[in-house]
Amino acid sequence: MVDDLEKGLEGVLVAESSLSSVDGDAGRLIYRGYPIEDLARGASYEEVVYLLWHGELPTAEELDSFTASLNEERAVDDDVLETVERLADAGEQPMAALRTAVSMLSAYEPETDTEPEDLEATLRKGRRITAKLPTVLAAFERYRLGEEPVDPDPDLGLAANFLYMLTGEEPDELAAETFDQALTLHADHGLNASTFTSMVIGSTMADIYSAVTGGIGALSGPLHGGANQDVMEVLMEIDESDLDHREWIEQAIEEGRRIPGYGHRVYNVKDPRAKILEERSEELAEQGESKWYDYTTTIEQYLVEEQGLAEKGIAPNVDFYSGSVYYQLGIPIDLYTPIFAMSRVSGWIAHVIEYQEDNRLIRPRARYTGPEDEEFVPLEER
Repeated sequence: MVDDLEKGLEGVLVAESSLSSVDGDAGRLIYRGYPIEDLARGASYEEVVYLLWHGELPTAEELDSFTASLNEERAVDDDVLETVERLADAGEQPMAALRTAVSMLSAYEPETDTEPEDLEATLRKGRRITAKLPTVLAAFERYRLGEEPVDPDPDLGLAANFLYMLTGEEPDELAAETFDQALTLHADHGLNASTFTSMVIGSTMADIYSAVTGGIGALSGPLHGGANQDVMEVLMEIDESDLDHREWIEQAIEEGRRIPGYGHRVYNVKDPRAKILEERSEELAEQGESKWYDYTTTIEQYLVEEQGLAEKGIAPNVDFYSGSVYYQLGIPIDLYTPIFAMSRVSGWIAHVIEYQEDNRLIRPRARYTGPEDEEFVPLEER
């Protein structure tokens, strides 16, 4: 028996996977062997989902068929939407509302009599979840605004359709491409906390709705999801400050404040996803407001040149630029983490199915540190 304690399972290998690989020293991320840069710039989110689920990029015919199958599943039952409306009216947090809605979706799953070992059925269920999450999230936001949900547009891809359902207006080409890229960048990332949570649930041969619901719960924690929201709140604080943004960051560092979006559990260099979103942020700035891009680049420049964080292995992660990108797209700040879930669900599903193909119940142990040989005292004598 191994007695070494690895807090947080850091560095512990618990599974093999062919889905994604993260090289934290080189700043490299690949899905199924493809560099994230190539996929983000050359493939749609639907192509990436197909790649994760089927092991190869689709042909044009396969992509058309796959996209059509996703589009057919976008509609959400009225009972679920009524629950989403009640949650919005009650002031529920978006991640909690998303978690509740996914759990409720299982009640309207048409394939209820399949066996856990039927992984093709699991994949079909996963396809339904992936297609419906954007509809649920957009409806939640519409209800919060006192407006009716917008029906999905079958002629739009998943990314563009979400922005359309969110605002009621079809996004322009730059906005649609940027958001599609962002979804691709968040689709998978090794055995992060939410993916591992989904895998643990899947290892019990629980259904995919349970695994995805668990993944959403894990992602909702501030140590996993939510950093992009924190980044945007900092940028808004800078915007409202009387200080120049260079002066603001200098003062924040002097006060010992932590800058969100900086540092990563795996990456020791700049996150490759952050580099891609930085480019998109600049493009959006050229089309609209430039201050959010200016703030982020100033912060990064100061932390690199004046604080030497790069030499310490602390660099921007994907959240550092995704926050301002989403804001430039007009997305409410508290929807950033649910959007993360909307993208990452494809990775959760892929990992659960991959693990269940050669399943073994995930059951780690804990080192006991409690008392020994306590003498039991009957209740009446205590």
